[in-house]
Amino acid sequence: MGSLKDELLKAIWHAFTALDQDHSGKVSKSQLKVLSHNLCTVLKVPHDPVALEEHFRDDDEGPVSNQGYMPYLNRFILEKVQDNFDKIEFNRMCWTLCVKKNLTKNPLLITEEDAFKVWVIFNFLSEDKYPLIIVSEEIEYLLKKLTEAMGGGWQQEQFEHYKINFDDSKNGLSAWELIELIGNGQFSKGMDRQTVSMAINEVFNELILDVLKQGYMMKKGHRRKNWTERWFVLKPNIISYYVSEDLKDKKGDILLDENCCVESLPDKDGKKCLFLVKCFDKTFEISASDKKKKQEWIQAIHSTIHLLKLGSPPPHKEARQRRKELRKKQLAEQEELERQMKELQVANESKQQELEAVRKIRQQMEEQVAQKSSELEQYLQRVRELEDMYLKLQEALEDERQARQDEEMVRKLQARLLEEESSKRAELEKWHLEQQQAIQTTEAEKQELENQRVLKEQALQEAMEQLEQLELERKQALEQYEEVKKKLEMAADKTKSWKDKVAHHEGLIRLIEPGSKNPHLITNWGPAAFTEAELEEREKNWKEKKTTE
Repeated sequence: MGSLKDELLKAIWHAFTALDQDHSGKVSKSQLKVLSHNLCTVLKVPHDPVALEEHFRDDDEGPVSNQGYMPYLNRFILEKVQDNFDKIEFNRMCWTLCVKKNLTKNPLLITEEDAFKVWVIFNFLSEDKYPLIIVSEEIEYLLKKLTEAMGGGWQQEQFEHYKINFDDSKNGLSAWELIELIGNGQFSKGMDRQTVSMAINEVFNELILDVLKQGYMMKKGHRRKNWTERWFVLKPNIISYYVSEDLKDKKGDILLDENCCVESLPDKDGKKCLFLVKCFDKTFEISASDKKKKQEWIQAIHSTIHLLKLGSPPPHKEARQRRKELRKKQLAEQEELERQMKELQVANESKQQELEAVRKIRQQMEEQVAQKSSELEQYLQRVRELEDMYLKLQEALEDERQARQDEEMVRKLQARLLEEESSKRAELEKWHLEQQQAIQTTEAEKQELENQRVLKEQALQEAMEQLEQLELERKQALEQYEEVKKKLEMAADKTKSWKDKVAHHEGLIRLIEPGSKNPHLITNWGPAAFTEAELEEREKNWKEKKTTE
């Protein structure tokens, strides 16, 4: 009952919101009376005029808000609802109240009837909080179902691109935005209006009307035993069969429960692809169009009976519930994570404050230590200065003592020097007398030495002249030697040329060149131009000449 109430409230919320013309969150009492009367009619709830007038009496001033209307709605309408009303009629009544105000004026590829079905699907898939929205996961689920129903391929990349441009501030789409998204053909490109309409109808039948499977099959009659084609519709607890797929002429129902079963039958009486549905009081023989359809129907009916045994809802409702629970779980985990992050942030801020306090205390201590260090440094500096002054004072005292000793020594030295000076003075006077005598003796010797010096200078002058003469003769001899050397080189070149010719014509001949028989003298300027005998003769003549002078 709670789930049914939640589904009803979504459609009623759209109607209430549509009646709120100025978006104030309130609706006039007269409009709410009409809405309440219509809800009682379509939901087949007994009217209670007294309660209605009592709740909306005229002495209560002003319009009523959604919160003000909810107590009456819950007590006098929703709590009395039984599952015996026409859901389509209920949804269409609420749709009629809100469609003109909210449906886009832009041209759509779908009809208003298709838009109504999308609106009902939106209420089924939307979140259980107001204002109603459908989140991106449910949008993807619906678009995939539509694409599959149209026989197309799902474009995941296109949807991911769409999600990137999704407005994060809204967290989802409203019913009218969803209708516009499907109606503008963004995810059904290449499909005609009829294909899109059929796909919407198929998804609507599955999600809203709980149609698990439908299609044409042959059914064997119970009385006349003839085979007739019928349109079968499988729902969670019933199989209905109609004359055609427009569902206007219903021919009967097969009520399903946990005691029913489905079995495959062999072909007989010209009928193929047979299977049997056994119920408590009746058995139904059905023929599918082919083996694949037969297997699909057997599997679908078997799954439905199995769900009845388990007491589980239809697959699409169970899947929706699992998706919602998963989102709630993820939301709870996210909130828990955010809570933990906030706690960590608070703890971090607290730690930061503690660290800041410790840092300040440390800074103060460092400042105090620095101050104490500065004072200690000043104290040590004073101690060092006093020690330096003490050392300097000791040095000064030592210097004074040493100076006194030096002064005493200087006095003694001065006395000794005075004595020595007296002795030296007497000795110098004696030396002076002796020097005067020596000077007189030396003057005569000096004159004689001067005469000898003059003679030696003259002899040296003559020797220099002879040396210059010898130098001139040496240069001339050197020039003669150069000429002879050039001639010798020329002769050697000619001899070499001659030897080469002889060697070329007569073979190798070792020529023995004549050399000098006398040894040559070597001077500082090269080979001498005279022999050793000539040199001895010249030296002898020079000595004789020197002796004569």
